[in-house]
Amino acid sequence: MHEKRWRRRIGWSVSGIALMALAWMMWRPSVIPVQTSKVERGAMRVTVNEDGETRARDRFVIAAPIPGRMLRVELEQGDAVRKEQIVAKIQPLPLNQQQREEVLARIETAEANKRQAQARVERALADYEQAEREFKRREHLGRAIAAEELEQARNAEAIREKELEAAKFSAQAAASEVKVARAGLVGVEGAAAQPMVISIHSPVSGCVLQVVEKSERVVQAGAPLIVIGDPTRLEIVTDVLTTDAVNIMPGAPVELEGWGGDHPLHAKVRIVEPSGFTKISALGVEEKRTNVIADFVDSPGRLGDSYRVEASIITWQRSEVLKVPNSAAFRASSGWAVFVMESGKAHERVVKVGHRNQTEAEVLDGLTAGEEVILHPSNQLREGARVRAE
Repeated sequence: MHEKRWRRRIGWSVSGIALMALAWMMWRPSVIPVQTSKVERGAMRVTVNEDGETRARDRFVIAAPIPGRMLRVELEQGDAVRKEQIVAKIQPLPLNQQQREEVLARIETAEANKRQAQARVERALADYEQAEREFKRREHLGRAIAAEELEQARNAEAIREKELEAAKFSAQAAASEVKVARAGLVGVEGAAAQPMVISIHSPVSGCVLQVVEKSERVVQAGAPLIVIGDPTRLEIVTDVLTTDAVNIMPGAPVELEGWGGDHPLHAKVRIVEPSGFTKISALGVEEKRTNVIADFVDSPGRLGDSYRVEASIITWQRSEVLKVPNSAAFRASSGWAVFVMESGKAHERVVKVGHRNQTEAEVLDGLTAGEEVILHPSNQLREGARVRAE
């Protein structure tokens, strides 16, 4: 009897232990599989990535100075032209009194533009001379100033020099426009006995970028005929969101890819245009954008006018920062946070994040190199949750 009772107690004890073990196995927290990455130190940079295109720095659109019959243009795209070379011819139509007044007004406007262009040349010359003096003064100081200040002065001098050169080209074009406008005076007194032909000359030496009007036809005054420029003097035009443009400074490095070559080309931002414009995105959303103009540092090779490029404008970069993948950081009540994997468990850690790019985030505080963080943390993760790295 005593032996049966003892066996019954042992049976109940074993059953209880089995039930407790089963309950523990059923109710214990399951192990969550996660992806992890190590916190590491390395180079990092922040870029603004947009499509851009090349553009001849000095483009001159030659337009019809007067209404008339334009003769067939013999030039083709890519042909070289010299300064003052005849590029088009127009037989003027007889002018009435109203048209005469319009021609005289056009001459007056052209002369005013010429004076304005000459004033810009004088201003650009003064700015260049000032930048040159400032660079020489800083260069003379040598080690007394930071290398960054000397580099800024050198960049300022180079920018002013290019602005002076562009202003001179504009002045030449304005002077040519005066000549073209004055040519419109022919035919004021009526039709001549023999049809008169007005020759239109190129204001600069360069290359024909585009023939707008090729065949013989009647054109109105101001109609564009030919576009002339220097295809070897290219710049890059990239339109960016105005929210990104405020972080782009003159002198910022630019990397160009997707241009057809097997290596990136390097350029440097010359100017961020101060005026924005509205552009409709591919999704039909109105965006405020502005143009960023950059100059080639490397040779553009076989790139021509209006060629497509993929521009990465570098707004910030460092060679040694503590960083984590963007997918590890998430918003918390106190700012940014990550889940750190320690001894098979997830622990939430508040971190201070600095710069961010498309893939990485700079960590200013809260983590150390070598720690493992969990990528793409799900809603199942809680403080102390059991995890397993896959």
